[in-house]
Amino acid sequence: MFLLVALVLLVLWAVGFFIFPAVGVLIHILLVLAIIAVLWHFLTGRGMRV
Repeated sequence: MFLLVALVLLVLWAVGFFIFPAVGVLIHILLVLAIIAVLWHFLTGRGMRV
């Protein structure tokens, strides 16, 4: 679940970074949330449940 959230946030970050460079703060918040989601996924050690 967290991995899916992280992937969605990373895609949104990439789209926002290349299309709307003026909203840098929101983009970096999305990137930080995606990194936290990935770390949480690997630290909890749960399998991917989709």
